[in-house]
Amino acid sequence: MGKEKLHINIVVIGHVDSGKSTTTGHLIYKCGGIDKRTIEKFEKEAAEMGKGSFKYAWVLDKLKAERERGITIDISLWKFETSKYYVTIIDVLNTPNLPNCYMYWL
Repeated sequence: MGKEKLHINIVVIGHVDSGKSTTTGHLIYKCGGIDKRTIEKFEKEAAEMGKGSFKYAWVLDKLKAERERGITIDISLWKFETSKYYVTIIDVLNTPNLPNCYMYWL
C-alpha cells in the first residue's frame, strides 16, 4: 500500500495591500492548483478593468466588488492536490481587530 499524502494547511495574514491574495494566487498557480488558461483569462479580464497586475489575486477574490475595488472583502478558501500533498489555503481579509478575528476564524 502506498504512502498517504500529507495535509498542509496554510493561513495567509498580513497588512492591508501587502499582496496576500496576489502571493497566494501565484503560489496556487505555481503548485499546479489552477491552470494557465484560467490565469490568462483573469489577466485579460483584469487588464480590461485597468487592473492587469491583479490576475493572481483574482484566483481568490471572486466577488465583483473585490475585483472592482482591488481589495479582499470575504475570506477565501482554496484546496488543491500535488503529487505529495493535499493543500488547503485560507486567504483572510485585513481588519483593525486582526488578532481577535483570526483567533475566532481559526
